[in-house]
Amino acid sequence: MSDFEEQPGIGIPGVTGAAAGRTWDALASAHAPDLTGDSVSFVALEDGSLIVEEDVPDGSLSPLADALEEHVSPPYRATAVRDEGDIWSVSAQRVSVSELPGIDGDVVELSVVGGNREVSIDGQPASEWVSALDALVEGPGDTVVRAERVDGDLFTIDVFAL
Repeated sequence: MSDFEEQPGIGIPGVTGAAAGRTWDALASAHAPDLTGDSVSFVALEDGSLIVEEDVPDGSLSPLADALEEHVSPPYRATAVRDEGDIWSVSAQRVSVSELPGIDGDVVELSVVGGNREVSIDGQPASEWVSALDALVEGPGDTVVRAERVDGDLFTIDVFAL
């Protein structure tokens, strides 16, 4: 195992021994006695709703969201790991959330490189066009727009200039 594989923690470069990767908009620690497991990921919607795929007790994510929201407002994507006992470290990254009805897959990417536009759904080339993503491409520069399903027709949207 290399120094950067399979290490516990939230992957903060320079702090936890993780390689550089995602950037975070907020980091916090919280006491969450009702939260089960060793790690959890969730999305906080603008209305304060928390969407989580894992099976966790109702209300158990609230201490994590409360700690984060001292530093960042929803919507955001969060990842948390149990530190010791009932203490959790949690990090959040701001995201946009949009409704994309009629998408069959869970991950949609639109790439614009050299003026060529390509769409993929779940890693496979797609012939369908997603105008909501196309509207997020700004200017003539190369860009990738990635949408990941949160729940139903709701997707988190990330825009990356290349």
